[in-house]
Formats: sequence, C-alpha cells, structure tokens
Amino acid sequence: MNTIPYAHKMAAHCESGAVTSLLNNAGLDITEPMVFGISSGIFFGYFHKMKSFTFPTIILRSQPGQMRKAVSKRLGIRFHTERFRDPEYGMKRLDELLAENKPVGVQVDFYYMDYIPEWERVHINVHYIVVVGKNESGYIISDSYFPNLGVLKESSLKKARFAGGNMAPKGFLFYPEYIPEKIDYNKAIVKGIRKACFNMLKIPIPFLGVKGIRQFAKRLPEWPKLARDTEHLSHEIMKINILLEDQGTGGGGFRFIFATFLQQAAEILKRPELADFSKEMMRIGDGWREISLFSARIGKNRDLGPERLQELSKMLYDRADNEEKFFKKLYKSV
Repeated sequence: MNTIPYAHKMAAHCESGAVTSLLNNAGLDITEPMVFGISSGIFFGYFHKMKSFTFPTIILRSQPGQMRKAVSKRLGIRFHTERFRDPEYGMKRLDELLAENKPVGVQVDFYYMDYIPEWERVHINVHYIVVVGKNESGYIISDSYFPNLGVLKESSLKKARFAGGNMAPKGFLFYPEYIPEKIDYNKAIVKGIRKACFNMLKIPIPFLGVKGIRQFAKRLPEWPKLARDTEHLSHEIMKINILLEDQGTGGGGFRFIFATFLQQAAEILKRPELADFSKEMMRIGDGWREISLFSARIGKNRDLGPERLQELSKMLYDRADNEEKFFKKLYKSV
C-alpha cells in the first residue's frame, strides 16, 4: 500500500489541524483559525480537584471532538465516524479505508507517537492525527505537531488507538464524506462567535469561562497545601506555562489563533470592527503569555512564596476582567 497524496501541514492544535487538513484535502479552502473560530474552540475551565486529575489543572479549549462536530453542523459538512470494540477489526477497517485512498483521522494516545522524541510524549488520549498510507515500515502519519510525514509501527498505532483510561479513543476514526458546494460562512462565523461568548460568559457553572479564570486566581494560593513538596509545586507551577504555550495552543492559551480568526472574519463579513477585536484579543493573548513566562520563572527558580503566588493570582484576576469586558463587547457587536 502506498502513501496517499496528501499536503501535510503543521498546525497550532491537533484537532483543529487534523480537521482542517482533511477538509483541505477534500477540496475545501478553509484555514485552521476559521475552523477553530466557527467551532467556538476558545474556552477556559479550572478543575481544582477531581477524580480525573491528581492535581488542579486548567483547560483552554472546547471538549475534545467538539470542533469537528460544530464545524460539521455549522458548515453543513458530514463526517463519517466509527468506533470499535475489537482492536483487530478496528485496524482492519483502517486498512480498508486506506486501500480506498481515503486519508483517515484517528484519535490516539499521544505517548505512542514514536516519531516524536520520547521526552516530548505524555499519556493523553485526545491527540488527533491523520493516517495517509501504509508501507513495509508501518503507517504513514500526518501529525500537526511534526514537521514532516511520520512513520508509526503497526503495534504502536494499535496501542495508541485502543489505549485505556480517561477519554479512551476506542479506535475512533473519521473522514469527510460530504461537503456542500455552497457554504454560508457569514452565518457560521456569527454563530461561532456568539457561542464562544456564551461559553465564556454565561455557562452557569462556577469553574468554567470567565468565572473559571477567577476560580483559578482564587484557588492558586492554596496550591502549596496540595503539593507533596517544593519540587512537586515547582513542577505544577511550570506546567501552567506548558498548558498555555506548548500543548498545541498556538500561544497565549489559544487566544492568538482566535485573534487570527477574528481578523479573517472581518474580511469575510466586511465588518472592520472585528479587526479591532482581533487586535484586542492579541493584547489579551500577550497578557496570558506574561502569565506563562512568570509561572515558568518562579517555578524554575523555586521562588514560590505566598507573595509570588499572590502576584500570579492578581495577574489572573486581571485576565478575567479583560476577557469579561472583551466577550461582552464582542457579543453585543454580533
């Protein structure tokens, strides 16, 4: 089996990147920021302590899988999807689709992506890649986080697709099977913006959206009580930087990619005020980047006294205030 002709691209995020590249390959000219924005991908959540997390953590984007579903609904695109109980049949089904020259998006545990250096890999079950062929060496992979097409051994891909644990992939695969000839981008963009504003402002749960940023600011000074020791606390504080910058966010906790979406939306809708919102969101992203750099510095230097954590907490409260004002104005504008 040969590699299917496929234009591999790196992207800011694995799911929006996989969805975008599959749609591009199928003939739809759409950008990753547009996919991200139309799907209302921007979000925030703070989870202080739950069964799924051994330590407080944050989320910065919509629920995994939601980007594909929202883009499908708002653009009238239909994706074929399958899950499997039997790993053998799941791999056989993938081979059948590749033999039909269909590039296939799959959900995997990131840890088993052997083409990426081991020190970069962690166990997380919601990584998305596109399989574009198979040869004697293994499966040919288009991964948004890797500069070139990668090769993955069959045993590694099988483990990755059928890993257990939280949000287990269960062999999930998808590919576009219908794209309408005409798409109303205007309507889809407005719906995407309105839903993003609703998610950040109006979900009645105290740890989601802007309320979640304030919850993060409020509870952060309590982290020393939850850490095993200084080394553990240092690791968790530095992880704020990783979550905001390094785990496929495009920088600033997805705020920069959302700003790019607003810039492109301004051109499509011919609404220059959205370009002004784009600039404001870039400034908000810069503020998140200051938080990530501050977190990395105090974590690395073990400078984790109460005054430093209060300083970081104040920076987070400022982010919450800015985002609340921003999304209120943006919602009113559309």
